[in-house]
Amino acid sequence: MIDLIIFDCDGVLVDSEILAAQMTSATLSSIGLTMSTDEVLASLVGHDAMTVRRKLEDRHGVALPTDFEADLAVRLDDAFTTRLQPIAGVPELLLGLDRPYCVASNSGHDRLRRTFATTGLTPLVEGRVFSADDVARGKPAPDLFLHAARAMGGVPADRCLVIEDSVTGVTAARAAGMRVIGFCGGSHILPGHDQRLLALGAYRILTDHSQLAALPGLSAGLAATATAGA
Repeated sequence: MIDLIIFDCDGVLVDSEILAAQMTSATLSSIGLTMSTDEVLASLVGHDAMTVRRKLEDRHGVALPTDFEADLAVRLDDAFTTRLQPIAGVPELLLGLDRPYCVASNSGHDRLRRTFATTGLTPLVEGRVFSADDVARGKPAPDLFLHAARAMGGVPADRCLVIEDSVTGVTAARAAGMRVIGFCGGSHILPGHDQRLLALGAYRILTDHSQLAALPGLSAGLAATATAGA
């Protein structure tokens, strides 16, 4: 039985990861460092800002400027304001759910507020958004998912279903003892990504939110499907 559905945000609810990768590549280029959009997608998707900084510094062997994140944030805000869209079918999916749901994202609360305001999703997620800002350790640690489940009424981990697009997110969900579906419907997904998510413990892959909505009524059918994949 599933009592709570937990959605990641970037790459699951909004098609933001490709924009974030493009802006990260551009920001690096502005300080003389080279990293393609595909390289960013392959190594940085799903991580919080502190982890991204550490990975970039390790890769390039230099300390990033102290204003790197601020510069990136300006570029992201511009890209999000002009180009960010919800993943197809998200509003209809959220409106049609017959059980509690929430969002658990490694993005900060400020960015999440802007993301949902820009895409018109705020009314559908307000009061049920959790961020890596809320816990000591973001994904791939299980802390954020466990925090969200507690805040949403103390739902046991084995009665939660997570929808995730990243290696980091699937790892965190499984570490939390939660079932997880790998979502590969964003424009940032590279070939072979579905197999990586399955290998990490996602019990099935979906490429369109209509496939999730089609699990019979997101009620008894969803519960039975998730149980079968545990």
